[in-house]
Amino acid sequence: MKLSDYDYNLPEELIAQLPAEKRENSRMLVLNRDKHSILHKHFYDIVDLIEPDSMLVLNNTKVLPARLYGMKETGAKIEIFLLKQLENDEWEVLIKPSKRVKNGTIVRISSELSVEVIKRLEDDGEWLVKLIYEGNILEVLHRNGNIPLPPYIERKMQNEDIKKLDFERYQTIYAKDEGSVAAPTAGLHFTEDILKKLKDKGVDIVYVTLNVGLGTFRPVKCENILEHKMHSETFEITQDAADKINKARAEGKKITAVGTTTVRTLETAFQKYGEIKACHDHSELFIYPPYEFKVIDNLITNFHLPKSTLLMLVSALAGKDFIFEAYNEAIKNNYRFYSYGDCMFIN
Repeated sequence: MKLSDYDYNLPEELIAQLPAEKRENSRMLVLNRDKHSILHKHFYDIVDLIEPDSMLVLNNTKVLPARLYGMKETGAKIEIFLLKQLENDEWEVLIKPSKRVKNGTIVRISSELSVEVIKRLEDDGEWLVKLIYEGNILEVLHRNGNIPLPPYIERKMQNEDIKKLDFERYQTIYAKDEGSVAAPTAGLHFTEDILKKLKDKGVDIVYVTLNVGLGTFRPVKCENILEHKMHSETFEITQDAADKINKARAEGKKITAVGTTTVRTLETAFQKYGEIKACHDHSELFIYPPYEFKVIDNLITNFHLPKSTLLMLVSALAGKDFIFEAYNEAIKNNYRFYSYGDCMFIN
């Protein structure tokens, strides 16, 4: 199981820097595993492709404005990336540049928000800090933070129009539970109209929550992928969602997962409990070929980075050779890749 087996070359101009003008107008590559066929569609065609009397499961996590720009007392500019909220206003964060940061350093973000550095943590260059503010932390972050776009999306932060666009479009329309540092990007293509049409068609729509963590940006570094360790991410499944998913499975209904985070939530729950159970838990599940999926049948997903765990997950579902054939087809036809890009439907 070599990391280099999951590499491919992507022309830089195919990395989407902005979302499609309309969410539903993204292009969609449709992979049929039984027929070994590839079709070119648009996302609005998903209404015709998902079977009636089936189930769609989505991740309703919401992206935090987790990227903060500030200054040290010396005037040096600092970027702080919020990763995980702890107790007493303490957070695990990344700091850039961190070379001259010391315990006790104060970073001023604005007149209403400062960050005090407590100590460096041992894990992958992370730090423990305390946020200093008054009022509601989410409201303060929305006024002072920036959407934490992935590093391959380039931004000049002084452009307020683009900043406003990112706040709206790097978020699913059904996002509810704030806590992610990256969007579950397969869900970005959905509109209220598409969800309504699917419901009207008899598709049961269910939501789970997985807070997307730093692992989403972390590359796999070991050539033997079996040595890779996933970062832990918290997830929640309500009793209502668990009951509906178990009922659908018992009745043999097809279950389509929207995004790899939804897949990992459902497959983790099944591995731990032998069924889908109401829980607040965490996932470190690393899915790679060969893997027998216990819960999901189909998947809507974006195009993923080379050598990523997400590319390995979709290869486990559709077969590595078929996935790479599809990626080559997408590149040949100038599909847009990654978070703001186009998608595929694996059925």
